[in-house]
Amino acid sequence: MTREFTSRVIYSAAHVVADPLADNGPGRPAAVDWDATIGFRRHLWDLGLGVADAMDTAQRGMGLDWEATKQLIRRSAEAAGPDDLLACGVGTDQLGAGPAAIDDIRAAYLEQLAVVEDAGAGTILMCSRALAASAKGADEYKALYAELLGEVSGKAILHWLGPMFDPALEGYWGSSDLEAAADVFVEIIAENASKVDGIKMSLLDAEAEIALRRRLPEGVRCYTGDDFNYPRLIAGDEFGHSDALLGIFDPLAPLASQAAKRLDEGDVAGFHALLDPTVPLARKVFEAPTFNYKTGVVFLAWLSGYQDHFKMVGGLESARSIAHLGQIVDLALEVRLFPDEHLAIDRFNALLKTAGQPPRTLA
Repeated sequence: MTREFTSRVIYSAAHVVADPLADNGPGRPAAVDWDATIGFRRHLWDLGLGVADAMDTAQRGMGLDWEATKQLIRRSAEAAGPDDLLACGVGTDQLGAGPAAIDDIRAAYLEQLAVVEDAGAGTILMCSRALAASAKGADEYKALYAELLGEVSGKAILHWLGPMFDPALEGYWGSSDLEAAADVFVEIIAENASKVDGIKMSLLDAEAEIALRRRLPEGVRCYTGDDFNYPRLIAGDEFGHSDALLGIFDPLAPLASQAAKRLDEGDVAGFHALLDPTVPLARKVFEAPTFNYKTGVVFLAWLSGYQDHFKMVGGLESARSIAHLGQIVDLALEVRLFPDEHLAIDRFNALLKTAGQPPRTLA
């Protein structure tokens, strides 16, 4: 059962576990190990975290196709207990990334919204590659989002995913200028505030998030998606704080849970003591090209014993170098992330052997 934190709402954006024996190569339909995938979500719920599912961390648009996504949403909703937080991504990826008619984009969003609401999950309105390729200006974003929010039965989280995570989203909200785009985003939120639970900012720009956070209507949360600056943003300042919806809280879930409890106790120094040392690891996992961060997330899940293999849908296990993965291991050891360090090193050594590299030992 999810143990609700009292001072912050904390979601982990969760990865999917591939079927290691299936043809999960690039461009192939995703084959998922459902037992392991749902088991990992139970792990997150047991730590008191909410699950943000069918999001970028689950490889939406990078290996996880819409047919597999529908199954993921339904299976996660069936597994969630009555007190478990679950919100799922609603997008348009059944259309692909190229231009499309606005009516087709609307229909794609509504098809996905129906799946999420029928499953009983919360709604996260994701950015649309098709809309980014097709919208003629800010007014089309405003009109479409107003329509979509009008169809949501409760409240939705709006997601602003920056081009560092998905280059196809360059110029979202009608402008590549950050301040101009933020103005449009804030206008959409203000005009539909009764339907907006919160916003998720994934721009890796702490100052931009803080500035926008201070402009939000009363009652609208800011869920940080900044995997570089999350301790500062969650801790907040005299004007407010961010809640969290983070991909890095997939591998960091145990530490995130402990840190959230420190905030509940009013122990801000203890919160920072737990999370500040994890920032170098997060920055390494999310370093450019940032969209390949999923490889590091799944790699850490394997080394931590949460799954039995290092294979990914879309063949994305090959998206990072052995040297990069080795640096992740070093940084994870520094923060004592692994439940069993000997298991982690044994598994990493098995990977090193396939690359013709000598084994590592624990210091």
